[in-house]
Amino acid sequence: MTLFVTVSLSYMVTLVGNTTVILLFHLDPHLHTPMYFFLTNLSILDLCFTTSCIPQMLVHLGGPDKTISYLGCAVQLYIFLGLGAAECVLLLVMAFDRYVAVCRPLHYTVIMQPHVCHKLAFLVWASGILGTLVQSPTTMKLPFCHHHRVDDFVCEVPALIRLACGDTHSNELQISVIGSVFLMVPLLLILISYGHITRTVLAIQSHEGRRKAFQTCSSHLVVVFLFYCTVTAVYIQPRSHFSQKGGKFLTLFYTVVTPTLNPLIYTLRNKDMKGALKRLFGKDRTSNVQ
Repeated sequence: MTLFVTVSLSYMVTLVGNTTVILLFHLDPHLHTPMYFFLTNLSILDLCFTTSCIPQMLVHLGGPDKTISYLGCAVQLYIFLGLGAAECVLLLVMAFDRYVAVCRPLHYTVIMQPHVCHKLAFLVWASGILGTLVQSPTTMKLPFCHHHRVDDFVCEVPALIRLACGDTHSNELQISVIGSVFLMVPLLLILISYGHITRTVLAIQSHEGRRKAFQTCSSHLVVVFLFYCTVTAVYIQPRSHFSQKGGKFLTLFYTVVTPTLNPLIYTLRNKDMKGALKRLFGKDRTSNVQ
């Protein structure tokens, strides 16, 4: 019951926080920039990501029924895996946006034009669809045993591989390859981009300029750290001892905690978002007075 209450509260904060980010982007013209366009996509992803698994999780935590149908598990796996893959690519796109903003500021508006941003957003969602269509069908074709249980909070690939009775070597190899493509490659490119960003920021003579540049990128770095560290530990070696014993708690972290913290990190540490909130409530107060 303690876990049920904790997850319920986190889910409510996720819904309110990410919905607020989306509304602020659409209502405030000051936020109509590439950075906040991608942040809005991250909020949409987090809303869909959590909604694909947390309601079912709350049903299992709050009552005696702990079962899920084969079809329900398959649907959850397809959506969950696709949105997770899309978020990996989106965090890379957001890192590229920060690289251009800091390292090539004079060319920022030329490079990050609206049509380029929309193409990058399409790439993010298409990558998620591709990732789940490659991995999910082969996972659901595994020979499952009726007497085994899914030792996890959601139907995800590592838990289902551990559930299978037959040979899973090819599935483990496939998830390692997919994990490398969607986790390790984007993470490596993100680290390279932030290496260039760090070098550029340290070359700035003004202390205020360095502080502003670091503040712009620090929120994204925190989100990258929270997401990649937990997901990589679970997916790179799905049958490892660590993945089996601690994987479900890491799953709980990146399905519940990270989507809850993302909007808080970006709003509490971001001057533009706080300004948009003040302007929104200021308009509301003005209209009420009139």
